[in-house]
Amino acid sequence: MKAILVFLLSSETQEEFREYLEELKELVRAVGGKVLGYIYQRRHSPDPRYYIGAGKAQELKEIISGTGADCVVFDSFLSPSQVANLEELLKVKVFDRADLVLEIFSRRVRSKTAKLQVELARLTHELPRLYGRGKELSRLGGKVGTRGPGEQEVEIKRRAIKRKIEQIKRELEEIKRQRREQRKRRERPLGDTKVVKVALVGYTNVGKSSLMQALTGRETYIQDMPFATLDTKTSAKFLFPDIKILITDTVGFIRKLPPELIESFKATLEEVQEADILLHVIDISDPKWLEKVKVVQGILRELSAEDKPTIYVFNKADKVVSKEEDIKLLTEPAFLEGRSVVISSKLGWGLGELLKAIREKVEELAGASL
Repeated sequence: MKAILVFLLSSETQEEFREYLEELKELVRAVGGKVLGYIYQRRHSPDPRYYIGAGKAQELKEIISGTGADCVVFDSFLSPSQVANLEELLKVKVFDRADLVLEIFSRRVRSKTAKLQVELARLTHELPRLYGRGKELSRLGGKVGTRGPGEQEVEIKRRAIKRKIEQIKRELEEIKRQRREQRKRRERPLGDTKVVKVALVGYTNVGKSSLMQALTGRETYIQDMPFATLDTKTSAKFLFPDIKILITDTVGFIRKLPPELIESFKATLEEVQEADILLHVIDISDPKWLEKVKVVQGILRELSAEDKPTIYVFNKADKVVSKEEDIKLLTEPAFLEGRSVVISSKLGWGLGELLKAIREKVEELAGASL
């Protein structure tokens, strides 16, 4: 996969564009691709035919010819007709952001549930792209008003995809039912012991899995890459003698997360909706952390979980200061609604303060329920 990246910008600054460029490069590398170059165009609205303007599309065709690229990747979601028009013009494979993210997910998921969810998202994304393709396959033609062989073939495939989608949805509903039963058993109180559900949320690659491991001791796959872990994991831990904490590590979010993925992963993201407390993990060494916080908050709104009691956990402090005592010098932003803690899950810095914040939040919840 030798790719040219394509961006459509409106009011973004050059600094913002560079950030988007680096993120898309990382996503391409995550599927084993190589980025040969990029182009961008500034315009207020996408072109209905090619997404970028016709002149820019011709320029893109020349770049492909000159570099030997075998695909282009758009940092946006394209309509089925735009994909078809671009592929006809450029004579190479055209991917949009959804294609790329879905490919990463399909390669990395391990659990049966996550595989079903990714397959559902992929099929939901693929289905509308079949419309109109039948005519392309029917160049042999037929009488006016009749369907050509290509259209018949596409209709058969369309029906098969719809049947598969319905089957997967039924399987996921059964999994949701089983998980509700499992949660009821896990959440059963033991004497005077409280059971509190905590979910880790955040942008991809901010260190949620390493924090999960630091808090629970559970071995977790950790890599410095987007979507290193995609399977939801829950561990029960007595972080305090009288409180049993159920900690769930959820899939990381990203800018322009494909809507099909959000919809299909709702069985997994139920853990976020059911949580008593959210630990919103943030990479303090990322100069664009605030924009990424807003992305996560937007997805939480889609899940109706934006009003959950939240502790903001500023992770990766070891990338900013050299000693644990120096984390006190890092200012916790007062404008975030919720408690903030600075930590390094890698080195164990600040974990005591985080446990104190969790305890305080639990006591607040207990007081509110009286």
